[in-house]
Amino acid sequence: MTRPSPADHSPQLDSRPPRTTLPSLTGMRWMAALLVFGLHVHNFGYFGGEGQGFVSWGFDAGDTGVSFFFVLSGFVLMWSARPRDRAVGFWRRRFARIYPVHLVTVLVALVMAYTVAPTMRPTGEEAAANLLLVHSWTYAWWQTLDPVSWSLACEAFFYLLFPALAWALRRLSVRGLTLLVVASVITVMALPWANTQFQLGWHIYSFPLARVPEFILGAASARLLLLGRWRGPGLEASLAVTLIGYFLAPRLGGATEHAAGTIIGFALLMPAAARADMNGEPSMWRHRVLVRLGELSFAFYMIHLLVLYAGARLFAASPHLPAVEAVPAAGLAFAVSLALAWVLYEGVERPCRRLLLRPLTSPSGARAGAAEV
Repeated sequence: MTRPSPADHSPQLDSRPPRTTLPSLTGMRWMAALLVFGLHVHNFGYFGGEGQGFVSWGFDAGDTGVSFFFVLSGFVLMWSARPRDRAVGFWRRRFARIYPVHLVTVLVALVMAYTVAPTMRPTGEEAAANLLLVHSWTYAWWQTLDPVSWSLACEAFFYLLFPALAWALRRLSVRGLTLLVVASVITVMALPWANTQFQLGWHIYSFPLARVPEFILGAASARLLLLGRWRGPGLEASLAVTLIGYFLAPRLGGATEHAAGTIIGFALLMPAAARADMNGEPSMWRHRVLVRLGELSFAFYMIHLLVLYAGARLFAASPHLPAVEAVPAAGLAFAVSLALAWVLYEGVERPCRRLLLRPLTSPSGARAGAAEV
């Protein structure tokens, strides 16, 4: 990366050269979704005995995949944002991106709730909160219907904040952005400790306000990279830090504390991957298979837990199968989830996005709308 000229140091200006696509981050999205899948295989008890111990070792901190999504969301949105973007247009694009798949998985969950899984049956208030993506603000409702949709309630809150956040970040100096990155990392690491130490009783894992620092971290680090002022290690070193933090995370405590173990690695890894894409440096995450799976990752994330739940219902109790049986069972659940993710992506996500983002004005206005999108 070339050093920016003094004029480019202004927080009002975007970096040079122009922004590029970031396929490495798309590939990483798939790995994050896979970690969450592995965690849920573990939680449903598909494996018994030594197999369960191995799965626990590999995926006990799989919930950090959600933390990765939160940081990534801030990074990508800031990367793609333009000063002339309008808030309403931004919210419309975000709605078109996530809500159709959410609505379909809610319908699937409702069918399951009234057939094979009565324990999933929501009250009217819970169902309404889920449809409005506000259910994770109330702890008793955070896993209503499709349980993973709690993270969408957090994302919806992030999207609501983002236009104001982007405006503020463009006006911060490089020093201010750096301090914000550091403060965000410290907050993520300190919040679980403070919650326990002072017995605050906050349910910070699913509470949207408690996950905002991860989103801000991603957005601020993207802004630094856009200004050409990010100073971090390369992709391989950043990945090593991330892996060390991932396997240390379970030692910090439960799911609430796990994000503290990986947040430094994520803060380094995303800018390193984006910089590698900008400079054409080697990156295994740009492999076309990983990128394609990354495109399916949102749909996979949204459907996989329902598939695992349905699979577990085939057994009289929690499966706890020996490895020779558990591997095919988990593999079948994975294959079904991936196949349904492809159906959701090609049959729901993409066509609904095109439909919802169609211009609402005359042909001349349509060109302007397309330019904004």
